[in-house]
Amino acid sequence: MPSMLQELDVAIVGAGIGGVIALHYARRARLRARVFDAQPGVGGLWRQLPAWQDIQIAAADWTLGDLPLSGTFQPQILANIRAWVDRFDLAGDISLSTPVRATPRPGGWSLVTPGGPVGAKHLVVATGAHNRPFTPAVRRTASTVTELHSSALEDPRQLAGKSVLVVGAGASSLDLLDLAIQHGASEIAWAHRGLRWFMPTRKPKAIAGSVRDFSRLQASGMTHAQQSAAIGADLRGRYDKFGLQAVVPAFPFDLLHQQLIPGRHRMIEHFASIRRMVSNVESIEGGTVTLSDGTALQPDAVLWGTGYSTDLSWLDVPALATVRNTHDLRLRCGGGFRSLDAPQLYFIAVGLDGVGSTSFAFSLSCRSIMSHIRGTADLGLEAVTHNINHFDLVPFLAARDPASFPAGWQKHYRELQLGTPDDQPYPIPS
Repeated sequence: MPSMLQELDVAIVGAGIGGVIALHYARRARLRARVFDAQPGVGGLWRQLPAWQDIQIAAADWTLGDLPLSGTFQPQILANIRAWVDRFDLAGDISLSTPVRATPRPGGWSLVTPGGPVGAKHLVVATGAHNRPFTPAVRRTASTVTELHSSALEDPRQLAGKSVLVVGAGASSLDLLDLAIQHGASEIAWAHRGLRWFMPTRKPKAIAGSVRDFSRLQASGMTHAQQSAAIGADLRGRYDKFGLQAVVPAFPFDLLHQQLIPGRHRMIEHFASIRRMVSNVESIEGGTVTLSDGTALQPDAVLWGTGYSTDLSWLDVPALATVRNTHDLRLRCGGGFRSLDAPQLYFIAVGLDGVGSTSFAFSLSCRSIMSHIRGTADLGLEAVTHNINHFDLVPFLAARDPASFPAGWQKHYRELQLGTPDDQPYPIPS
């Protein structure tokens, strides 16, 4: 075996928000750590997204402490990730333009990099649970239709005067419908196989996406079932108010297994003008798009709002080769973040997709992962089959990581939960 360029306690793959936060907490735990990323700069997926892309939560729920965040769109989110690097002087331990291939070895991991091999006792996956744009396979014959995944729509002004077909039922499809309306598409059709809950509102996402009301609901003492019922009743009332009965999902809202996303105000206001089909794309032949219900359309563009899949192809673990989504990955992790398929392997984004403030959840998670690595916590090996939402993460981790949650933690976090003004971020967990 060739000699290693470095022997690390922790190798972190991915320099997005999760990887940068993980490096910060690895340093705090006095662990020898380094981040590796194939891209030439930090930011992860946010480095690749178009400028119109924004977060699903309010600005105060994304950032922490006094780290600057001037807005909720891609340029501001990318700048916030860079602010973590600058504030904590992390750049020296980040290797950019460095793709890796990671393979388990006795006692740890071997990483093959362009600069040579690197060894690590522990491996943290921070490449994100949604890191590869997903477009369904359809039959194409001499297609003349422009096709764009939501991640590739650089300039939505190009939709002006165009006939568009939006495909998908999740957050990306709602964004695309809103953009098509905003930028003057001449005709808008929407094809989706199923429906997902969203929160109808006339407020912009930066306001409607606040999770502080949900936080107070958590603090009220309601069970998860009661919280789901209360949110579900509110959602149904909103659907009725805005005349959206046609897109009410047939299943009840369940915050342990579904994501709560804000609605898009333009899409809601102009819902009646959208031609909607419960169907999926089967083929594109020339300029004709045929749906599974037999409908034939001739749009200028197909906009794929079909989300992202999980790409772990750089990880040499056969049992993980078929994982394509967070649900499958979640079932392969114990204690929320600890892989059941390979030793000393951790996934920091698993189980955090429901309702919550991203940087706060990442910080708590990374702090406890590093505590586990140091031997002052035990995440366990029991799989968590549901979302761990927002402040639910606190008692979940406290039971497994007493070193990070000393006596009085209940009072401290309850004060944060109820006492932090809605427009102010939580402090960076120490």
